[in-house]
Amino acid sequence: MLPLIRAHDPPDYFPPVEHALNEPNGLLAAGGDLSPQRLLAAYTRGIFPWYSEGDPILWWSPDPRTVFKVGELHISRRLARTLRQTPLRITFNQSFAAVIQACAKPRRNKQGNQDADTWLTPEMQTAYIHLHELGHAQSVEVWKDNQLVGGLYGLPIGRVFCAESMFSKVSDASKIALYHLDQWLQEKSYYYIDAQVGSGHLYRMGARDIPRSELIPYLSPEQNVSNLMR
Repeated sequence: MLPLIRAHDPPDYFPPVEHALNEPNGLLAAGGDLSPQRLLAAYTRGIFPWYSEGDPILWWSPDPRTVFKVGELHISRRLARTLRQTPLRITFNQSFAAVIQACAKPRRNKQGNQDADTWLTPEMQTAYIHLHELGHAQSVEVWKDNQLVGGLYGLPIGRVFCAESMFSKVSDASKIALYHLDQWLQEKSYYYIDAQVGSGHLYRMGARDIPRSELIPYLSPEQNVSNLMR
């Protein structure tokens, strides 16, 4: 039976990540809340929430874990050309709420059909906006003609940037946000970008799978470095 976290349980009340299920990969527990204290306790343990509207909060810790090694992002010739030639402006933490709201909008698949599933429920959006207001959640914004056309958000924890979601309204905008995030993380001596679960798109950009046990030591508060992106 899946362990149940009650709202009145201490914020750090999570089962050991080694108890997560193999199928579905990483499902660890259900319940609890999305308070800043519980979310931060989860991320420092390699745990994150992921669930659909109407379902209980589900907590996950997949093994293996998909990550980017900071400084090893693969830049294709096309993306390099876009970075050189496209008149885009990059900012950090200027429009966090707009980024997360854009990430939450249903996407269209390759056939042009709208994907119905989105895990960024209003409750989740509110929780991460609160984390941002407290200085924990960060965003990268990509602008074209003063319009927000791409971005990403996540949490710097220890020496890991725990990336949560990204979006693009123009070609390559999310990749450009990821590139500028990687540049900033190199300057601040971060080690990994945690992408959580792999996809062909992520692997083509240089992501790889590692054992969860290799990621977790870098999430320790003792590893903390500067976490305010400017």
